Amino acid sequence: MFKEIKQAIAFTVITLSLFGGGYHAVLWAIGRTVFPAQTEGSLIRRSDGTIVGSHLIAQKFARPEYLQPRPSAVDYNAASTGGTNYGPSNPDHLEAVNERLTAIEEQESVTAAQVPSEMVTASGGGLDPDIPPAAAELQAPRVARARGTSLERVRELIAARTKPPALGFIGRARVNVLELNLALDAAR
Repeated sequence: MFKEIKQAIAFTVITLSLFGGGYHAVLWAIGRTVFPAQTEGSLIRRSDGTIVGSHLIAQKFARPEYLQPRPSAVDYNAASTGGTNYGPSNPDHLEAVNERLTAIEEQESVTAAQVPSEMVTASGGGLDPDIPPAAAELQAPRVARARGTSLERVRELIAARTKPPALGFIGRARVNVLELNLALDAAR
């Protein structure tokens, strides 16, 4: 009986070491070697090395010279991701969408039909960093006016930072708001 207990304890220690530490250490080493940027969180750095954000997490931009991301149900708090869990017929959801739509119509001087749905509905995770090119184009005149630059220059930067669907057919074209806003700052 003592022999079986000793074997059980040895088996437990060995499996905990392998699967609780060794396995993770090997995966970490592979990740750091093969995907170094992703293992650090897909961070965006300025030329001086300071971190300004991540390619994967939206940030709130309120000033008129910046493009704005999709609305966030968690106020862009990366520690608290999540959607509103409101269905499309929920009165609170409809009220929030109508308020956002009215605000965008006034801010961008457009009609409701011109506003992409992504600009009035929060994403499922609440931190979607990308907007469709149509949403960036909608905001381009305001951004150009606020920056005192040409609309053509803003459109060039949008076009240069528009990413196609993955593998050419999965998903939709998109623009990362933080990357585009940083490019706008650099173009001054």
